[in-house]
Amino acid sequence: MVSGTPVTEDVCQVEARKLWNPMAKDSHNLLPKVLPEIFASVTLLQGDGGVGTIKQLNFTPANKDFSFVKERVDEIDEEKMVYKYTTIEGGSLGKKLSAASFEVKISPRKEGGCVATWVCNYETLPGGQLDEGRVKEIKENSVAMLKKIEQYLLSNPTLY
Repeated sequence: MVSGTPVTEDVCQVEARKLWNPMAKDSHNLLPKVLPEIFASVTLLQGDGGVGTIKQLNFTPANKDFSFVKERVDEIDEEKMVYKYTTIEGGSLGKKLSAASFEVKISPRKEGGCVATWVCNYETLPGGQLDEGRVKEIKENSVAMLKKIEQYLLSNPTLY
């Protein structure tokens, strides 16, 4: 069993609150709209988006590794703009990973815009490990997704 904590941090031109609201409160609507090549749909299976909500993210056939992931919302801190969630089913869980949890934090910048930080905590199944190339790819994909969301929000300034 191997544990890891890859961290991705990126500067965005979007103001912190303008990024926080769709990422933490409306991702189930936002992701399939902004990233239709990745997300076929996101369904709230339980709850209304708040703590305890269970979401199912359904991927398009472009994702060759798995078709869905179920996530549980663990924490939403409006003041600190911190959103935490755990994968509870699907994805690499049970194949390569025994556990995966995530934290998204949006921090305002004095210069304008914000810094978006994404932290992944994972544990592999006994005898398994994620190779560094795969970890790098996951980090690059998270930055690419963030950039598409940023562009969408900049192109639609009246949203959120």
